[in-house]
Amino acid sequence: MKLITRRNSIIALLCLISFTLGGFITQKAEEEKITILLVKQAQKIMGLDFTDIEADSMLTDLDGQRKSMVAIRKLNIPNSVSPALNFNPLPVAYQFPDQTNYFKASTQANLKLPALKDELAFFTVSQLAELIRTKQISSVELTRFFIERIKKFDSRLQFAITITEERALRNAKKADAEIAAGKYKGLLHGIPFGAKDLLAVKEYKTTWGSVPYKDQIIDVDATVITKLENAGAILIAKMTLGELAMGDVWFGGKTKNPWDLKRGSSGSSAGSASAVAAGCMPFAIGSETLGSIVSPSSECGTTGLRPSFGRISKYGAMALSWSMDKLGPITRSVEDCAIVFNAIQGTDDKDLSLISAPFNYSSPIGSSLKGFRIGYIPSEFNRKYANSANDSLSFKKLKEMGAEMVPIELPVLPYRDLIIVLAAESGAAFEELTLSNRDDLMVKQDKNAWPSGFRSAHFIPAITYIQANRARTILIEQLNKTMKGIDVFIAPAFGQNLLATNLSGHPCVVLPNGFRNGLPASITFTGQLFGEGKLLKIAQAYQKATDFDQKHPVLNF
Repeated sequence: MKLITRRNSIIALLCLISFTLGGFITQKAEEEKITILLVKQAQKIMGLDFTDIEADSMLTDLDGQRKSMVAIRKLNIPNSVSPALNFNPLPVAYQFPDQTNYFKASTQANLKLPALKDELAFFTVSQLAELIRTKQISSVELTRFFIERIKKFDSRLQFAITITEERALRNAKKADAEIAAGKYKGLLHGIPFGAKDLLAVKEYKTTWGSVPYKDQIIDVDATVITKLENAGAILIAKMTLGELAMGDVWFGGKTKNPWDLKRGSSGSSAGSASAVAAGCMPFAIGSETLGSIVSPSSECGTTGLRPSFGRISKYGAMALSWSMDKLGPITRSVEDCAIVFNAIQGTDDKDLSLISAPFNYSSPIGSSLKGFRIGYIPSEFNRKYANSANDSLSFKKLKEMGAEMVPIELPVLPYRDLIIVLAAESGAAFEELTLSNRDDLMVKQDKNAWPSGFRSAHFIPAITYIQANRARTILIEQLNKTMKGIDVFIAPAFGQNLLATNLSGHPCVVLPNGFRNGLPASITFTGQLFGEGKLLKIAQAYQKATDFDQKHPVLNF
């Protein structure tokens, strides 16, 4: 029985044949003749079944396709070039939840500089902003304070790749001069921050945490960096990431969890979460493709926002998956996420994947959630998992706050199988590593590491990649129907929800909701597409009604 037609099989078989001929279409492999026997051998990997006559009919096409593949590879397309096809997460006829732009954070009236300067380490962005606005501390003083903390604790935690001290002090002096002249820009003016080292910064290396790229210099500033510096924020360090955005192991070691130095900080936004948790910077920029903000924030007890796909420009960021990569803030509080998000979201003519949408946020007054409808996933909460007890208490707290709790279920789809989208796109993004054998330089070389994943991605047929993306369209439409009538939904930090919403492009906030064996635990709030305003407001109300974000690790080293 034939599983796909002759025409649709050509590209899939060509990928397989290129490997069968000796790896990656080397000059020798290019000259080898494609035979009926070779086609018959290659088709077995795909579960295909062609007759000899059908295989023979494909030989001319396969030979031509192989020549085209070689020609395209010779273009040496850099990682920064995105495909001509853009992923759009919007359902048909979708209406944005926010209709107007509005932003108002809470006020910090009568806040005084603490007698013990070390207490500043765990102040929020809005608290530090008030100290700067009222000139109780200068940006230069604050910048030096956090740089010194980085230098003190990085040797054990291994969260920083590059300290951008010269740039930081230059910009801090500029911020102080502007504030002295009455040109205060807002809550981020003079506030230090870190950025995951997959974001390009002109004056410094951009290593992607990887051995093959550890000396790489990209002569642009990522749009996110530009927007933050235009708002007056001060870049003080480029943070570690698991090599090429997986895990917490990078070319310099393994980033640690400040709550327990025997544990890694998880990844791939490893350094961003570790440094914020350790009080070495007020906030940092991370990225998520499949859990890289949620996972380290959960491990380290920080609060993270993964925005809707298309909200924040990825210009100047390493591409892992063009249709799944998202940039977002890792902070001490939900409101800090809102403050940073407000500065970095919006259109950019350098990133065609962006979608213009309003953002409407105001800090909640009190902790009442009366009138809000919050979904929950019974099948997720009813299974046995490590954080069940804390999540049950979060559910109870939300009901006490007046929220109407509404049971929902995720669309039934093979989410783990759909991750083939990420496999295919990452294999394309780093094909150069595979073809040059420079993937052998990477730190991790086990079966679950990137090198083997990049290699096996060459066996994914274009048809399967397209079908997986068609399944994402079904997911987007069905999830939109599921979420009609609710404001947000809660779910365990890890599980099918994490896979589903990264594929669909929905935003989420991950925040601490308790402790487990002395380590922080977390829960996620997922919002409507481009509904970050209401999502952040609800999550902030919950956080104000608890005190888990006020707990910090003791750094006695």
